Amino acid sequence: MVKATQLHVLSVIVFGLSASALRAVSNDRPATPGNHTFTNRFGNLDRTYTVHVPPSYDGKTSMPAVVMLHGGGGRSQGAATETGWDTKADEAGFLAVFPNATPADPTKPGHFARNPQLWNDGSERFDHGQNHVDDVGFLNAMLDSLLATFAVDAQRIYFTGFSNGASMAFRAGAELSCRIAAVAPVAGTCWVEPNNLQCPVPMCYIAGGEDPLNPLAGGLPKFGTGASPRIREKNKPPVHDSILKWALALGCPETPTRVCETNGVRTEIRSSSRDNAEVVFITVEGLGHTWAGGKSLLPELMVGKRSDKIKATDVLWEFFRRHSQAAASPHVQPHGERAQQTSSPEAAK
Repeated sequence: MVKATQLHVLSVIVFGLSASALRAVSNDRPATPGNHTFTNRFGNLDRTYTVHVPPSYDGKTSMPAVVMLHGGGGRSQGAATETGWDTKADEAGFLAVFPNATPADPTKPGHFARNPQLWNDGSERFDHGQNHVDDVGFLNAMLDSLLATFAVDAQRIYFTGFSNGASMAFRAGAELSCRIAAVAPVAGTCWVEPNNLQCPVPMCYIAGGEDPLNPLAGGLPKFGTGASPRIREKNKPPVHDSILKWALALGCPETPTRVCETNGVRTEIRSSSRDNAEVVFITVEGLGHTWAGGKSLLPELMVGKRSDKIKATDVLWEFFRRHSQAAASPHVQPHGERAQQTSSPEAAK
């Protein structure tokens, strides 16, 4: 049996391992393959993110960028390890970006149990201070810095995320719709109302059929042990509610236009001829609160089973490849203040 103290520690992790402290050193326009870390000053906080540069990057030819938002309590490096977006970037030729959320007490290092890093996803579930952090503004400013530092195709910037990071991807897609070509939340909730999307943002969502922390039918999240995570005490709506919110915002029908099932994977597609709008909803049979086809860094008794029925990273990249913005602008939707990049990167050792 898992002891109460262990439950307390694990309850704030949700997904992801803590990375070692990110560091940044100087270099004007990094073009060397590997990880480059940045610190931006935004909202009186030092905000960090890592950019993984593939070997094919030459600093001249614009590349797509995929932004991966870690789960609650996690860190950027843990998200890379769990999902393999950095490996996929090397294979397919795009920049993989891994931002960090803020801890409850930003004056102290992030810690799983005592000071978890959480995104302000609009749910108001977390620490009072974190509910006031302008994460949308930070991500918007991060895109400015990304475009200024790297050769990025502004029409092909994509957001994905897991759990709390998935909920943040929903929020970013809703509030920065003219900067994001498509979103792909995995195992999270759309807590915001995307009714007034300025630009259409296609969406692909992946859910686990046996996810105890993001149950398909909604309700109070629980670990496989039956205990409820202390930072997840707010009931979640049914997953279909999030799917329909986005479908209606894009003008897609409530009823799927196409459904297919194979090998325990159900795919619902809702599409509209208007603006190439598309909402894809994938359910993986038996999958718990883990990244399909990725690495699970938490024990099965807490988050449920892994599944290799699909590899989520491959599926989502194929979805992203189909979508780009017709006329993207690097500064279409200013949100809050502009970040000051206090340090430039070098390949992280």
